[in-house]
Amino acid sequence: MLGGCTRRRSEISSMNYTLSVSTGRQGLYDITHKVVECLGRSGVSEGLVTVFVRHTSASLLIQENADPSAREDLESWLNRLVPEQDDLYTHRAEGPDDMPAHIKSALTATNLSIPVRDGAMLLGTWQGIFLWEHRHHAAKREIIVSVLDGS
Repeated sequence: MLGGCTRRRSEISSMNYTLSVSTGRQGLYDITHKVVECLGRSGVSEGLVTVFVRHTSASLLIQENADPSAREDLESWLNRLVPEQDDLYTHRAEGPDDMPAHIKSALTATNLSIPVRDGAMLLGTWQGIFLWEHRHHAAKREIIVSVLDGS
């Protein structure tokens, strides 16, 4: 039994938005403000925001948004975990960062869900939503934001 947890039945409707994010290099790109904009356009006060990246060499995460060194450490750690010059890789059609980018995407997340109350995402004080570009070259990434109305 869950103490303090109540269940309400409601009819769910959703609004979908497409974000285009240009990346210039491998790294973390804060997209929180773009997702907040989609939520604002929807007019939803209570519900759920889902964010989905439509690529196999980029991912999404919720992470510290105040101190950039936390993001730099994450990038360094993942680059050590998944090196680019590994003789075991056979998929090299698009360059030495291609297969590592796919592995990094598989190890992280391609979609996120964030609850909404009073018209705001219930992110923690220091949490932001980030697109994690795993390729070295510039790319245009497409992200789908769905806002589900649960009121």
